[in-house]
Amino acid sequence: MTRIAIIPGDGIGVEVTREAVECLRAAWRVTGRDVPLDLLPYGADHFLRTGETLPDAALDALRGYDAILLGALGDPRVPDNRHAADILLGIRFKLDLYVNKRPVRLLADHLTPLKGRTARDIDFVIFRENTEGLYVGMGGLFKKGTPDEIALQEDVNTRKGVERILRHAFEYAQARGGRRVLMSDKSNALIHGHDLWQRTFREVAHDYKAIESSHMYVDALAMQMVKDPSQFEVIVTCNMFGDILSDLGAQLQGGLGLAASGNIHPGRTSLFEPVHGSAPKYAGQNVANPMGAVLSAAMMLDEIGHDEEARLLEGAVVGSVLAGRTTRDLGGGLGTREVGEDIRRRIMAARPS
Repeated sequence: MTRIAIIPGDGIGVEVTREAVECLRAAWRVTGRDVPLDLLPYGADHFLRTGETLPDAALDALRGYDAILLGALGDPRVPDNRHAADILLGIRFKLDLYVNKRPVRLLADHLTPLKGRTARDIDFVIFRENTEGLYVGMGGLFKKGTPDEIALQEDVNTRKGVERILRHAFEYAQARGGRRVLMSDKSNALIHGHDLWQRTFREVAHDYKAIESSHMYVDALAMQMVKDPSQFEVIVTCNMFGDILSDLGAQLQGGLGLAASGNIHPGRTSLFEPVHGSAPKYAGQNVANPMGAVLSAAMMLDEIGHDEEARLLEGAVVGSVLAGRTTRDLGGGLGTREVGEDIRRRIMAARPS
């Protein structure tokens, strides 16, 4: 039986996750599935009450789920946000979720800031290596707080880590009839670490001769994403560059309120989350856009084999966007709850009579 863990988190995460969960339940009512959803308490409130972030026992328990849906983490009551780092990065690293998948898809022409571009021009995916690079935390400070202070941050790239994210990008393209995979690095400046990316990319591409492989330095890629996004199908890059490029991609599709993501280890427990953050100043005001959370839930369903329900959620979100039934960030006048209700009405309208 499919089991899903829900971690609403902090701030607006609680509100958008609530709407996404109800949309999941609506989809399962349409298809007749019964899927347990276990609500887990981890977040700032739990940390402030108990001192726990994510205990080892909880992490072990998460391995028993098919997937995890996360709202967002971050709370000003925890100034260093160590609970957020322990929970999110702890899950990513300890469950070895090496694929960060960020679809960039324009749902309605009017949402993109690019002049003259349409939904046909903006439909690609960015794969970000998710467990290595500059985010592993290797380095340190020497003579902190003095004029002689030195800060070191190590960029860690392994052959295994680079090869598996590159191979995942090619496999994804191949499975969907894709024609092009582009790898981005900064090997003209980061000579040692990104030379590994260059050599490994050439070797992996050799195994997928039917797919066109190409390369751009990350600064050139950022420019080209704005100039002509239609040229891209699958982009694969390192942890830090993927973080930056995927937020640029989110803006091309209408903003972070629509941006979904998956932290994935194929065949294992994976984590799915909207990328907009917890936005504490907007919490409880019924203004946050829940569509990124709903689309993250759809991505989760697709990953665990609930294809019919995934299409129901995606189709309902597209319908709400096209009808202008959105929150203010997308030009509408609805609140978080009202957008969730509109999406669910569209899901339920698909129920066989």
